[in-house]
Order: sequence, then C-alpha cells, then structure tokens
Amino acid sequence: MRPEQYQQFCELLERQSGILLGADKRYLVETRLGRVLREQQLATMDELVDRLFKRHDPALLKSVIEAMTTNETLWFRDEYPFQALKNVLFPEIPAHKRTVRIWSAACSSGQEPYSISMIVSEVNPPFSVEIVGTDLSSRVLEQAKSGIYDELSLGRGLSESRRRQFFDPVDKGWQVKPELRRRVRFQVANLLDSVSGLGRFDIIFCRNVLIYFSRETKSKIINRLADALVPNGCLILGASESVQQLSDRFDVERLTGGGMVFRLKR
Repeated sequence: MRPEQYQQFCELLERQSGILLGADKRYLVETRLGRVLREQQLATMDELVDRLFKRHDPALLKSVIEAMTTNETLWFRDEYPFQALKNVLFPEIPAHKRTVRIWSAACSSGQEPYSISMIVSEVNPPFSVEIVGTDLSSRVLEQAKSGIYDELSLGRGLSESRRRQFFDPVDKGWQVKPELRRRVRFQVANLLDSVSGLGRFDIIFCRNVLIYFSRETKSKIINRLADALVPNGCLILGASESVQQLSDRFDVERLTGGGMVFRLKR
C-alpha cells in the first residue's frame, strides 16, 4: 500500500469506525487486510483500495472495518469490575427496582456479557437483569449469540468450577447454559452513531475501547454513554481509561482493592 493510499485508508477508517491509526501501523493494516483480499478474491492491495474509494461497495467496507477491529477479550477481565457488580453496585440497587439493565459495549465474542450473567446467577439478586451486548462486527456477534467456545477460549480467565457450573459440553466445545444466555441480547452498534434505540441503562461496561480513538472522539463517546445512563448510573471503563478531561458529567468512585467506577452526576 503506497503512503498516499495508506493515509486515505486511515482517514476512511476513522470516519467509519473512529479507530485512529498512526503512521507506523501500515504493516498491521496490510496483514489484516490480507484476509479480505482472499475473501473478496482480489489480486492486490491496490485493487482493494480502488474498490473502496471509487465504487460504492458497502459489503467490502463492512469486511474491511471488521478486519481492522481488535476483538481481544477474555472472561472476567481485570476481575475488579465484576467484584464491583457483586459487592458494590448490586447491593445498592433500591428495593423497589424490578429490572436492572446493563450494557456491554464493544463486547466482541461475548465473554464480557456472559461473565456479567454468571455474576447475576451467583448473586441471585431480588431483581431481574437484562444485559445488552453490542459490537461493530456482526461476525463476532454470531459467535457470541451461539454461546459456544473452544478449549482455548475457555482457558482465558475462566475457572474450572465456573466452567462446570455455567457451561454444557457440545460437539464444538462448550456452550453457555440457556438460563445465562436468556439474559443477554446481542446486536450490532457503532459507538460513533446514536445509541438511543438501545434504551437507558443502570450500568454500562465500555472497557478497553477508548484507547483506539482520538481525544475528540473519546469525548463524544463518553457523553453519548452518559446520555444512555439513568440518573446516578455507573460507567465502567478499562483499567487504564478515565473520563477525566473528557467529560464533567461523572463523579469518580475508587474501589477497595483497586479500580474505579464513574457515576453519572444527578
């Protein structure tokens, strides 16, 4: 990919997905787009770029964005957000509350929303919980909807006791039990677009996502998430992420044992 093509591609990717690439990521781009070349039966990178910019090809654009999206995930990642759910956030839910809604944004292949669902089963709270998992990639959401994972995937953060309790063996690996899957609904959503159609949430997980965006885009996303929270609702970001200097709509609450949550100001 020529330098001018790479620059054009970076600008297109940021417009469509918010992902910001540096000048040193050209090899990464070419590596990830190799799969798209094979799937689309294109001979060269020049041909791919030509189709992206000179023809209206939504299917190709979708394939390119999915190839460039990082789908790194594991079970109970960083642990403290799930301990916060169990020990801080669920216990403070008002007694009159009948349903708690949780959004797992950029959920990839489903490990995070299913981890949340496991916590719900362990706590057995006096309210029902609805979990919405969203991602930009329809491909990874198909796996998430199936709830089926192989041994390698299960080995990343999942204890043997939780595997026995929450999974059933199937032909292609292990499947999340039906009662956990019933709590979770998956759908495609782009954080750069309006998410008002998802409704309002008591708790939002948006973890290890902001690191890929420019400062301006981070601020827009944070404020969009704030709009999706109920008053006094909580936002949980990645361990290295913060709303500070991006939005003044949250109070920071540090958790015992590490980590923090961001509570929407009343």
